[in-house]
Amino acid sequence: MGQQQLLLIVLGVIIVGIAIAVGISMFKSNAQSSNRDQVINDLNNLAAKAQQFYRKPVAMAGGGQSFGGFTMAAVDTGNANGSYWVQATDPGPANTYVAHTGIMGGTVGAVGTALDSIYICGIGTEVGNDNINHVEAVTVVTQNGATTKVLN
Repeated sequence: MGQQQLLLIVLGVIIVGIAIAVGISMFKSNAQSSNRDQVINDLNNLAAKAQQFYRKPVAMAGGGQSFGGFTMAAVDTGNANGSYWVQATDPGPANTYVAHTGIMGGTVGAVGTALDSIYICGIGTEVGNDNINHVEAVTVVTQNGATTKVLN
């Protein structure tokens, strides 16, 4: 084999290696983005359930213009996209959800009474933007709507 042919083989192997590395990076980025979108979608669905509870009269097992007593069903606390829970206070900045990993997939108790807003929190299954912690998002649910904030 000539020196030129060996050089072309080595160059080909280098190009294939770079292509594989770029492909893996793109796949990881797509998985992360997809999981974040799925978590946000789940949070929006849970926010709609919370608003439904808020608007129902107490006589019909609702909140009667309050989020107090809202609970998430066991089926709503986790799925293939991630784990979710509800709380009455702001969870704070990104990476504070690590303390909540003990309740992932468990039953979440009722929040306090006479609340005008609640926070529905979610952790995804993919590693987030910081390449350490999982995808994290929180939705603030009020009587007029819901706002989702991506934390990681």
